[in-house]
Amino acid sequence: MQRLFIRMFSKNNPFFPYIIAIGLLIAVMLVSISTGSVKVPILDVARIIGSEAFYLPIEFPSDPMYTNIVMNIRLPRVVLAGLVGAALAIAGAAFQGLLRNPLADPYTLGVSSGASVGAVITLFYQLSLPLVGMYTLPLLSIVCAFITVILVLSFARSIDRTMKVETIILTGIIFSSFLGAFISLMIALSGEELRQIIGWLLGSVSMRGWSFVKIILPFLLVGSLILFWNARELNAIAFGEERAKHLGVNVGPRKVAVLASSSVLTGAAVAVSGTIGFVGLVIPHLVRIVWGPDHKHLLPLSVLAGASFLILADLVARTIIDPAELPIGVITALIGAPVFAVILIRRKLGKRS
Repeated sequence: MQRLFIRMFSKNNPFFPYIIAIGLLIAVMLVSISTGSVKVPILDVARIIGSEAFYLPIEFPSDPMYTNIVMNIRLPRVVLAGLVGAALAIAGAAFQGLLRNPLADPYTLGVSSGASVGAVITLFYQLSLPLVGMYTLPLLSIVCAFITVILVLSFARSIDRTMKVETIILTGIIFSSFLGAFISLMIALSGEELRQIIGWLLGSVSMRGWSFVKIILPFLLVGSLILFWNARELNAIAFGEERAKHLGVNVGPRKVAVLASSSVLTGAAVAVSGTIGFVGLVIPHLVRIVWGPDHKHLLPLSVLAGASFLILADLVARTIIDPAELPIGVITALIGAPVFAVILIRRKLGKRS
């Protein structure tokens, strides 16, 4: 038993980073569910989830108030935050691998702003497409996100055929500014929808409930599986498209698949939580520093780390000025903006040397 424990937590064990990441995620979830205006003991949280969610034969004197708080208020919020963080992180890792620079993410590329436009239009006009129903919001967000990323990359290529990172980022900023102005126009024209749109734009997972978990989950699964399937191709593309072609990668269709799946992930995340920036920038960069650039591990570890990060960010957002709440996007921006600046400075210094 001791040998098995030592092997499991040995750094030579290929599953070691996953054990650490999963353990961290479980710990963060338990702490986040436990913490709030009403403190629920962590042991009670584990027991309630075990008996109510997994139907384990756990018998203990449970307080109905605790059960209601955990299962109907905090658990869906924590799960939604984790799913949004996972979606944004893996999308950021895919964009960075495809474009071969660590500054690319759904926020800096303007993809989040494009998804926001789709969501705002849906909310403004109260759209509901036939057959899809509650999935109208994420579907229109995904379509707008995909259109935006294609426009950003096409515009950047028309300006600079070498597709330098600075050109792509500036193009993303231009599109974000334009789309932000369009969103502001929609808000100015809105009436009763104003409060809903502004509350959504600030970025939050508060009071969403299990229905929003059901909205994002299928898109997260499909988008992530497509990216996992293309992990080897992303490794090859990271060395350049010509090198990838020599290695037998059909670059064109693979690029479309990665862009489409990343847009699906971004659009679904934005649809349920609003615009939350820098998660797709910070998490893949940190995972890459700790565990290396291999996308076979970078992508799944980004999912786990992104989920933990956004759950922690949400915990800080709702407790730092208790009883009021900060928008979760404020917390991620306070962390992500300095990281963005550090990465940019390091790239500049690296080029000069």
